[in-house]
Amino acid sequence: MKSITSRDNPTYKQLGHLLREAHARKEQHRTVLEGIHLCQTAVQQGVPLRQLWCSETALQNAEVNAFCAQVQCEIFFIPDRLFSAVSTLEHGIGLLAVIAIPTASLPEKLSENCLLLDRVQDPGNLGTLMRTAAAAGHRKIFCGPGCADPWSPKVLRAGMGAHFYLEILQAEDWSQLLPRIVVPILATDLHGAQSLYALDLRAPAAWLFGNEGSGVAPELLAAATTRVRISQPGKIESLNVAAAAAICLFEQVRQQEI
Repeated sequence: MKSITSRDNPTYKQLGHLLREAHARKEQHRTVLEGIHLCQTAVQQGVPLRQLWCSETALQNAEVNAFCAQVQCEIFFIPDRLFSAVSTLEHGIGLLAVIAIPTASLPEKLSENCLLLDRVQDPGNLGTLMRTAAAAGHRKIFCGPGCADPWSPKVLRAGMGAHFYLEILQAEDWSQLLPRIVVPILATDLHGAQSLYALDLRAPAAWLFGNEGSGVAPELLAAATTRVRISQPGKIESLNVAAAAAICLFEQVRQQEI
C-alpha cells in the first residue's frame, strides 16, 4: 500500500480529474467507482481494478480490509482530509477504485431487447434507467447525443452496479445505429396512438425514451415503428422518464412470462 499525503501529488490530482471531468474520463478511458458495493460488484463481474484508494477511516472497516486483501492492483492510502477533498460523496465509506471503461462496438444487426436513450440529461435518471434495464434482463443500452456521461460517478452510483451487466454504447450519430435495428422500435409519446397495455410485447423490441423535458425528438419519433402511450388517469402532465421505462419494460416482462 502506497501512502500519499500531498494534494499536489500528480496521481492524486489525476484521480480528481477523473471524478469531476467528463473529458478526462474520455481521454483516459477510465472512470472511478465510489463505495464498497460498486467495487465489489465490479470485481464479481470480472472487471479488473486499476487502482484502489482508501482513506484512513476506511482501513478501520473490516469489510474494506478484507476487500483490499483480495484485489490485485495498486492500492493508495490517503488521509481523510485528502479523501474528502476529492470524493463526490458526503458520507461514503472512504473507498474509491479506478477502472478502465469497458468498450462496446456497434453491432452489425440488433435483434434483441435494448434501450435507445435520447438526450437523457439527469445522471440520476440515466443510472436508474440502466438499473431498470438490467433488472428487466436487457443487455444493451445506446446513449445518443446529448445524454449525460454514462460513466460519471453520479450515474454509476444511481446504476448500483447495473453497468457491469450491460453493454453501454455512446452513439454519436443515430443514423449509424437505426438502420441496424431489425426489431420494432417502440417510442414513448404523450400523444402516442397505441396504449402500452394494448400492445403485444412478447417479442424483442428496441425501447426509445427521450429527454426529461421535451421527450423523444421528432426525427426519432418518425423512425419509430410504434408510438406508445402510458395511460395516466391523473392530472400530472407526464411521468419521469425512468418511471416510464420501468412501467414499459416490466409490462414486457409480464407478457413474456405468461
